[in-house]
This record gives sequence, structure tokens and C-alpha cells, in this order.
Amino acid sequence: MPRKARAGRRPTQGAMTTAVIPLRNLPPSFQHYRFENSYDEMFEAPGLPRAHYQALYQTLLRLPPEELRRSQQAADLSFLHEGITFTVYGNKEGTERIFPNDLVPRIIPSHEWAQIEKGLTQRITALNLFLHDIYHDGKILNDGVVPRELVCSCRHFRREMRGLEVPRGIYVSICGTDLVRLPDGSFAVLEDNLRVPSGVSYMLANRKVLKRVFPTMFHDYGVFPIDHYPQALLATLRGLVPPDAPVRNDPVIVLLSPGVGNSAYFEHTFLAQQMGIELVEGRDLLVHDNVVYMRTTAGLRRVDVIYRRVDDDFLDSLCFRRDSILGVPGLFNAYRAGNVSLANAIGTGVADDKAIYAYVPEIIKYYLNEDAILPNVPTFLLTRDKERAHVLQHLDEMVVKAVGESGGYGMLIGPQSTAAQREEFRGRILADPRNYIAQPTLALSCAPCFVDGDVESRHIDLRPYILFGEKVTLVPGGLTRVALRRGSLVVNSSQGGGSKDTWVLREPTNGKSPDSPNRTSRQWAV
Repeated sequence: MPRKARAGRRPTQGAMTTAVIPLRNLPPSFQHYRFENSYDEMFEAPGLPRAHYQALYQTLLRLPPEELRRSQQAADLSFLHEGITFTVYGNKEGTERIFPNDLVPRIIPSHEWAQIEKGLTQRITALNLFLHDIYHDGKILNDGVVPRELVCSCRHFRREMRGLEVPRGIYVSICGTDLVRLPDGSFAVLEDNLRVPSGVSYMLANRKVLKRVFPTMFHDYGVFPIDHYPQALLATLRGLVPPDAPVRNDPVIVLLSPGVGNSAYFEHTFLAQQMGIELVEGRDLLVHDNVVYMRTTAGLRRVDVIYRRVDDDFLDSLCFRRDSILGVPGLFNAYRAGNVSLANAIGTGVADDKAIYAYVPEIIKYYLNEDAILPNVPTFLLTRDKERAHVLQHLDEMVVKAVGESGGYGMLIGPQSTAAQREEFRGRILADPRNYIAQPTLALSCAPCFVDGDVESRHIDLRPYILFGEKVTLVPGGLTRVALRRGSLVVNSSQGGGSKDTWVLREPTNGKSPDSPNRTSRQWAV
């Protein structure tokens, strides 16, 4: 049987049904809004908005479709002028695209965010302890809590990291965890992104553009700011300076990018500029006597911390892939000698392997002696004969994922697949069961989006960003990703998804709650 979520929080399994419920006495812009068998972020029932959405709802009722359309065009122009783009690999129509954004923010009340923050703090703490353990004493493996074979067979497990001490024992400094809201309104973790998590620049860009398009929209609504994320990230990186660095109070920190061809290159340039650090590629760095230097017009300059956006395989052609030209030859020796720090550490990918993910509740219990605050989604491990047989019999109801892929690649969504696609995945699973897991098809929550002049519902998830330094820091919000295609469950931008701004409301002040419906639409004048 699959690894189970907490009792009472079972996601919907199988194909989802959709009912179009007409909203009477509402403007034409809402007439095609669909209510599904999933949690609706805005509405408790058709026409009845949740308390924390009422002011936004009134604004949407008041604004004519032409004005919303003009606002969306203004937002798109802002993204275009600022070069807010992403890359789609292998697309015949071209690779560089403006990042799709939606004007209607997703709103999370303060009490829900407090639970998310506690759960993600617990999770990243346990995962760091797990990574330190498997690369040192291996107690959790010796005790049989996590199968040793599962860890050792993971392609992201780096034997070169055995016994190597990382600064302050922190393997994962930057994490982006994907959350979904289930039909009962609770949140669950869909997957962890611990290697080189991306998307935070789009979170910041969404907020900046929305403020520009709707300049008074934030007035008196009590939304937590997120603009401080780059400085929080910089502080986290500064905390990783090697103990023997020559100048600890003024370290040299760089962001290592694969280059302009990478899908997240806009993010690399944006974050480097916001933090005031150098953006470099592998050719800009060299290693001498196990020390990393950056080439500058004034000569070589020692580097203390590298925020790397290059995967392990390509970091060092002397240690990993011999054909890589993206990394820095000799970097791993400098890292092993303690002369440079990397964020995130090499080998963290073993903890976001989708098969290891199934054991995270047990990992939390083992290291922290606590139950997981945020449950996992039930997951079938296809190396187990009974679970594999069950999945193969119900492929039309399952989501099948390759354990090491991201971005929506290597995935089968059973209810939306063809017989030929299911047969192809059947063969893949039988040929290499370790490489796949399966999960029930989830009824992801829906949120209002502005689509072609109408306000329609679309499926969403949430990727908060967690920083692990002297303390765990979560910027209130995250990247709400949107499946822009009607009926789609895939939110990845590479698969036709987009994003929207995420508002986390402040704690109540002066006896009044910002979650309260006692606000007028005048406060939301555009």
C-alpha cells in the first residue's frame, strides 16, 4: 500500500468531475465560472465568497471586463519591458517567452500561513538532519527506517560527500516546497525541491507588477511584504562563509549560472542584481591550490560562497561529468578542503528523490520525534510488487512521475492520458520500477483567474520559499502556480502554466482582523 497521509486527509482519487453552476445576478465576467469537486479558494458556495476574499470579490464585480483586459495588457507589457521571461526547451515556436501571469491574487489568511510556516520549518530541519546522517553515520539506514538500497540507488546520492563536513551542517540552505490544498481545505506537500529550486524571481515580479497596475490595491488590506527576500537570501549565504575565510566580514559571494540558455536565466540575473553580487559562469572562475578565484579586470579575486544554479553533474568536470563545460574544474577539491561553500550542498538531491519523499513523515518522526505537521500525498513505490501491480491496473486513475525529473517532464496524468500513453508508461515502469512513483490524481484547489475577458476558475498549487541559516526564514507568500489551460492539472510554466501573486494577510491589529469582510470596495479602487 502507498505511504499514507494523515487520517482524514485523503485526496480525491480518479478522474475529476466538473459541474458548471450558473451564478445568477452576477456580471457577465463570472458567468462561466466553474465549480468542481475541489476546494475553491474564493467561494464557500456559488456566489458566497470567503471572508478574506470579499473585498477582492466586490472589486471584480465592479470592474468592467474591458478595464480588466486593459490591466492585463499593462501587466504583460511590464513583464515584457523588464525581460521577465522563461525558456521552453524543444519547442518549435521558439524558446524565450514572457512569463504568463494572472492579475487576480491568491489570498491566504494569517492563521493558515502560520500552520504552513510551522510545517515547512519542521520539514527542512528534518531533511537537513537526514542528509547529514546518510553522509556520515547512516543511523536511519542502520535502523531500517529508510531502506539503504533506496538511498544508494538514487542517482543524486554522491558517495564523494561521505564524511565531508559542510558549514554549520546545513546541506539545504534554499528550498522551494510544492504544496497543494486538498478538497477538505487542508494543505499537503506534493514534493520538495532541494537542489536548485527556481521561481522566486517570478514571485517578486508578480508583486511588483501588480502594485504598478493596481497602485491602490494593497491599501489597508494588511498584506505582508515580500520585497526583503533578496536580502534575506544574501544573509543566508553570508552565514555559509567558511570558518577560515581571510575576510569573514566582507566575503565574496557569487551566483554561478549555466548561462543565457538556461530556462531560469532571468532569475539568475535578477537575484544577483538584487543581492549586489556577481553573476558568473564557469569560465569566470578558476581553482588554484584548492582555492576558487573569480577573474576580474583588476585580477583574480578569491571567492568564499557560491550560490550555484548548476546541477551536481555539471559542477566539476574533474569529479563528475567529464564533458561538462558549465562548471569549474577542481571545484569539488576546493569544496572538500573547506575553502569555499556551496548553496545548496552537493548531494542534496537524494532528499528530493520522489521515492525518498514517501518516507519524509518517518524521517521527521525519527529525528524530531514529532508527527508531520504537513502530510504527504499518498505515494505508491513501484519497487514493491503489490503496489506496482495495483498501479498498473489503475493507470487511468494515477499520476505517474519519474523520481528525478522536474518541470512537469517524465509524467503521466492518467485521467487525461490516451491508451497509447498509458501503454508506454506501463513498459517504462516494468523496465525500471525504481525510476517511478505513482500518486492518486488530486483535485487541486481552484482560484479565480482572469482569462480572455472572463473570471474563470483554474487549478493552482503553492511554492513557498524557505531559507535555512541561523534560523529558518519563510517570506510570507510564495509562487502560486496556475494551470492556465481549462481542466489542466499541470501548473509548470514549461507545460503551459503561469503564476499569480500570493497575499498572506497580517495578524489582526487594533481589534480588527485583516481577514474580516468589513471592508468596502472603495478601498480597492483601481
